[in-house]
Amino acid sequence: MKPTLFISLFTLIVFSCMVSPDPKYTPIVSLKIHEVIKDSLLNIRALEIEDNFVRAVSAIGDSYSVDLKTNKVYVNRVNIDTINFRASAIVNNHYFTLSIGDPAYLFKDTELVYTETHPNVFYDALHFWNSMEGIAIGDPVDGCMSILITRNGGNSWDKVSCEVLPSSREGEAAFAASDTNIAIVDNHTWVVTGGLSSRILVSHDKGVSWSAVDIPIVQGKETTGAFSIDFYDSLNGFAIGGDYTNPKAMHSNKIRTSDGGISWEVVAQDQSPGYRSCVQYIPNSNAKGLVAVGFRGINVSNNAGESWELLSDESYYTLRFLNDSIAYAAGKGKLSKITLN
Repeated sequence: MKPTLFISLFTLIVFSCMVSPDPKYTPIVSLKIHEVIKDSLLNIRALEIEDNFVRAVSAIGDSYSVDLKTNKVYVNRVNIDTINFRASAIVNNHYFTLSIGDPAYLFKDTELVYTETHPNVFYDALHFWNSMEGIAIGDPVDGCMSILITRNGGNSWDKVSCEVLPSSREGEAAFAASDTNIAIVDNHTWVVTGGLSSRILVSHDKGVSWSAVDIPIVQGKETTGAFSIDFYDSLNGFAIGGDYTNPKAMHSNKIRTSDGGISWEVVAQDQSPGYRSCVQYIPNSNAKGLVAVGFRGINVSNNAGESWELLSDESYYTLRFLNDSIAYAAGKGKLSKITLN
């Protein structure tokens, strides 16, 4: 290589680094809570944000829509008795809602697009790869976790055969605690299970093929395991859970990966927080910022989960980010706006 060419390339690289530095993350030290909806009948575990709307569904069949421009709240009810929604997704302004229990109902807006009847049917989470392809997961039926796939924008759904899925272990299931059992980055998919056995099911081709990864999270009881998972990018992921009947227990309930889920390590061992039902990465935080919520409070980590601070004792089941400083959280009796500082 000629010296002049080397100098030119070196100058270009340096200049590129100067004009496109990695964004720096400002640690979160406090938060403010503003209640958007307060109703003793509310019990929300599924929450989504798209454009200028927050959408949520409750355990009594109500569907909520909050217009972020006007702060108006709209409520609709599905005309089916005793329906309990625990999962939802927004795609192209269509709102998908999925119920637990037998029978299972999956709606696209108000249209019923899938139903399933089985004594063991129990769906836990719903997510989409893109505008046409989506996935729902549920507890085992006939020896494997229940996985539904759509390839036509949610107009129809097909159940994945147990022949292409890892066999479920005894006592392995999933928790419909926050609609965050599924994490998706591009074509990559991670699904957490829990119970007597807690693992992560992995697909790198949008649900065509699957494998299972053992994880070092607490397990061995029906109430233990991983409850929630999130990935910041294709490499950095975090899962949280514990034992919801012993929420103060902090042993091996927080795990992290930096290699795309191939290997996982326990972090903040025997440190707060204990059981939490939902964890989400803070946008634009370089995989450093995490928020976890549960019925014992809201915690934040500014160092990729190495340590955590309790910022509020307020109880929530689930949380989603609008941007890197505003999130919405929901739980029993309320849906709130969370401003991070």
